[in-house]
Amino acid sequence: MKLTVLGLGSWGLVLTKLLTPCFDDVWGWSRKQDLSQDLLLNKKSKVPFEVDLDKRVNITHNMQEAIEGADIILLVVSTSAIRPVCEQLREAGIKPSQVLVNTSKGLELPSLKRMSEVIKEVLPLQKFAVLSGPTLAREVLEGKPTAASVASYDSDVAKFAQKYLNVEGKFRLYTNDDVIGVEFGGSLKNVIAIAAGFLSELNMGDNATGAILTRGMAEIVRVGTALGANPSTFWGLSGMGDLIATCSSPLSRNHTVGRMLAQGKKIDDILTELGSVAEGVKTSKAICELSEKLNIDTPISHAIYEAVYSKENSKEIFMNLMSRQLKAEETFLKKN
Repeated sequence: MKLTVLGLGSWGLVLTKLLTPCFDDVWGWSRKQDLSQDLLLNKKSKVPFEVDLDKRVNITHNMQEAIEGADIILLVVSTSAIRPVCEQLREAGIKPSQVLVNTSKGLELPSLKRMSEVIKEVLPLQKFAVLSGPTLAREVLEGKPTAASVASYDSDVAKFAQKYLNVEGKFRLYTNDDVIGVEFGGSLKNVIAIAAGFLSELNMGDNATGAILTRGMAEIVRVGTALGANPSTFWGLSGMGDLIATCSSPLSRNHTVGRMLAQGKKIDDILTELGSVAEGVKTSKAICELSEKLNIDTPISHAIYEAVYSKENSKEIFMNLMSRQLKAEETFLKKN
């Protein structure tokens, strides 16, 4: 069995290290300009934290070489890179039978499409699945256990990915057929995580955090179900599970963005200092555009968008949420 990991950022490297013992042949691919000599020669990376790969892992910038004969191809690049990388896969001769598993969480701008929609456009015959859940990279690297959902419209593809990407005692996978719900849960929780980090930095308390997570989930469910997701999916691993982990942990890049916004830092400076992608920043723009298109109320997401992209006082933007018109709390899972 051959595994190929496309994208050797922090999560790509951690997945490579985690899964290497499960495969006979392992390849990692990245753009030539992103490959350090230390990674190429010593199989080591120190950015944003240290990861040592097994010596038998092959590292390359040659896409055709990387994917040739691969049984599973993990797509671990930023959402903005999904389309161009899929175009490279097509040019490199990816076979429809090879299982492509996307791990990127977000929406494409300006199209507002989910990653599976982008993949389907570029590779219409490709077997693919979506992997999403509470998967903070550093904890996975340290061998701490977690679980995630692997979703596909084809149950056999989901079961195949589940079987070969499951790591006993460390990385437990559950299959799911709700691709839309799994994708929206993983994407939109990043926006709410920025809000949670903001509140944490201002020491607004656990009650405020509990409220922002709950009302944030309400926004995720509203948008997701309007576009065909099963509401029950959002109470699972790719929804509530990922939301809790990302919103409560300082290891989360999006949580860190929120904390730094609360310190009065500008978003460009924050992203430079962070040195890695925080998908919630772009997703806040995408969800605002999408919710306006659907005529759906998403006040927390809009507050994040304003805090990220405007010059107004961020604290006032968040406190305004407490002054909105009173309303009834929605019930998403109604009894029959």
